[in-house]
Amino acid sequence: MKTLRRTAQASLALVAVATVAACAAEGGSAAQPAPAPVSTPAPTPVKTTAKADAPRAAGGAAVKVARRTPVLGIADITPMGEDVEKIGVGAPIIVTFDRAVAKPALVEAVLQVQAEKPVEGAWRWVSDRKVVYRTKTYWKPHQKVLFTARLNQIPGNQEAKDVSRRFAIGVANISTVSTGKHLMKVYRDGKLAKTIPISAGRGGMIKNGVDVYLTTSGVHLTMGKKAVETMTSSWLGVTDPKDPRYYKEEIPWAVRISDSGEYVHQSAGYYQFLGRSNQSHGCVRATPAGAKWFYGIAQRGDVVKIAGTKRKLDWRNGWGFWQLSWKQWKQGSALPATGPTPTPSPTSSAPPATDPTDGGEQSGQESGA
Repeated sequence: MKTLRRTAQASLALVAVATVAACAAEGGSAAQPAPAPVSTPAPTPVKTTAKADAPRAAGGAAVKVARRTPVLGIADITPMGEDVEKIGVGAPIIVTFDRAVAKPALVEAVLQVQAEKPVEGAWRWVSDRKVVYRTKTYWKPHQKVLFTARLNQIPGNQEAKDVSRRFAIGVANISTVSTGKHLMKVYRDGKLAKTIPISAGRGGMIKNGVDVYLTTSGVHLTMGKKAVETMTSSWLGVTDPKDPRYYKEEIPWAVRISDSGEYVHQSAGYYQFLGRSNQSHGCVRATPAGAKWFYGIAQRGDVVKIAGTKRKLDWRNGWGFWQLSWKQWKQGSALPATGPTPTPSPTSSAPPATDPTDGGEQSGQESGA
């Protein structure tokens, strides 16, 4: 397998997502979605590698060695491991540390990603505690990927243990949504599996200069799903049931695709508009059969490409990382551009995974989205 190390210029700027919710779930901000027990895996323990036994003096007596507390550890790794879930070909690896990272270049240098079917990838710092790994092209499907953080190689952090997690890449689910034609096409491993009539955001609600009733165009990734999601008008500041804008609905088969409250979900009635016009508050409404089927096959990290609206998905909105070109993405690395390059691998020359929806060039790579 091929060890991928990232080379790009430093960038530690954290910019908050300033978008507002479209089909917001009950409970306020959608920035931290609560996964449903039926579909989102429970956290798995972070795997660590034990260190050697304590040294012993002549005669076999153990020598007490003063141990220093590690200065840096990992608080969370997303997604879950291979025993819990399979992930989509667009999935990022998100690593959150237990404290602010003072020297990100030293930390990034000890992070390794090894894939059975290698593709080029790079880390980007999105805050002083969080770094995200994205590939240049989508992962090749049906393979395993190993992430390793050799934390004890960081100066002053020698008492830390290595941390690793193995991911399972599943079927290549790539969907396209045309808000103009009101259709969603779902491709699985390059073959068209289903065409679903949809209704997208109708527009007409301006907040802070943004039409929040429009569905965002761009390369989305599925982030989680719930068999039933409660959606309310509270994101509009409307909580009075007497207000004509008030709503509170239990929505089946909801698959989240952004932090601003966008989902692919079953239409709550209004079936006459599916395939004909856009009538939602920003979500992608689908037929009952189509929504249930899509929910059933959805993996976190699946690609959902939406086109046809003037409102663009911000790369910081949810997992909108494919909105950046490859050149832009690498600028978020803390390693110098002349840093280490991946070691050649016998499988590294294999053709990249293609996107069946655009003839092979994946949106969000060299040209941007």
